[in-house]
Amino acid sequence: MLPDYSYTQSEITAVLAPLITSEPKRHAVLSRMHTATGIGTRHTALPIEAYRDLGTFRESNDTFIRVATDLAERALTTALADAGLTAADIDFVLFTSVTGISAPSIDALLIARLGMRPDVKRLPSYGLGCVAGAAGIARVNDYLVGHPTEVGVLLSVELCSLTLQRDDASMANFVATGLFGDGAAAVVMVGDARPEPGPRVVDTRSYTYPDTEETIGFLVGGTGFEILLTAGVADVIARHFPGNAASFLGDNGIAIPDIGAWFAHPGGPRVLEAFSDALRLPDGALALSYDSLARVGNLSSAAVLHILSDGFAQPAGTRGLLFALGPGVSAEFVLLEWEPQA
Repeated sequence: MLPDYSYTQSEITAVLAPLITSEPKRHAVLSRMHTATGIGTRHTALPIEAYRDLGTFRESNDTFIRVATDLAERALTTALADAGLTAADIDFVLFTSVTGISAPSIDALLIARLGMRPDVKRLPSYGLGCVAGAAGIARVNDYLVGHPTEVGVLLSVELCSLTLQRDDASMANFVATGLFGDGAAAVVMVGDARPEPGPRVVDTRSYTYPDTEETIGFLVGGTGFEILLTAGVADVIARHFPGNAASFLGDNGIAIPDIGAWFAHPGGPRVLEAFSDALRLPDGALALSYDSLARVGNLSSAAVLHILSDGFAQPAGTRGLLFALGPGVSAEFVLLEWEPQA
C-alpha cells in the first residue's frame, strides 16, 4: 500500500535540495546522486510542498502517527480481503516500523478501528529497519508453528520522508533523501492446520555480524532520526552472504540453482549488485527488486514485502528465497515453497 502522493525523482530533488544545503554546487552533487539511484518515482506521506514547512520532531512524529495509522488500516484491510478473512480472525499481530514512534503503538490504534478482537496478541517492533520485512515473516511463522490453527499478521509502515534532516549536507543524507520512499505492507499468514493458497515458509535463518554497528542505522537527536549509512554495507554482503546462503540452503538439501524466485531487499543499486555478485546469480534474477526500486524506491521494512507481492504468483513447486539486511548489521533469510493447491 502506497500513499496517494507520488512524484518523479527530479521533482523531489528540486524541493529537497534547498532544504538540505544552501550551496548551489552541492545541489548539483545531490541531483547527480539522486539520479544515480535509478529511481523514477517515489510516494510521500505528505504533498511535496509540505516538507518545506515540516517543523519539529514532535510535529513530524505526530504526522507519522496519523498517516501511518491510516495507511496501515488500508494495507491490512486489503490483505484480509484478499485472504478471505476479517479483522476478527486475527490472533497475532507483529507491527514494525523504524521511521516513527508511538505509544500506544500503531497496531493498538487499529484494534477498535478495524474490529480486531480485544484478546488479539500484539508485538510492536522497532529497530530492525530494512531487515524487518523478512524477519517479520520469520517471526510470525515461528508463532504459527506453536499455534497451527491461528492467523498471524505482519504489518509494516515506513514513512521515510518524515525523517528528513534539514541543513545536513552529509553524503549519507544525500543518499538517503534520494533512495527511500514511503509505503506500508501487510502479510496475512496461517498455521499449518488451516492451509491457504500461497507459499509456505520452509525455513528461516537470522545472522547478526560483529563489528558492524556503525554501518547502517539511525542516530536519534533533537531533530529526529539522522541517517547512518556507509559504503560498508556492500562489503558486509561480499564477506558473509556467499557462505550464509550456501549453508542455509544446504541445510535444506538445495543450492542456489534450485531457487526459482528471488526476493531481495532493494537497498539501492550497489546493494543489489552486491547481492547478485556475492551469490553469483544469473542475469535477471533480481528483476523484481530492480523494478520495485525504480517504481517506488527503498521502502525500508515494507520493500521486500512489496516485492513478494509482485512475485506472489509462482508455479507449484517453485522455491523462493527472500532476504534482507538491516541495522546490526543483521540479515534474515526466508525459504519459501509454492505447493499445489488442493
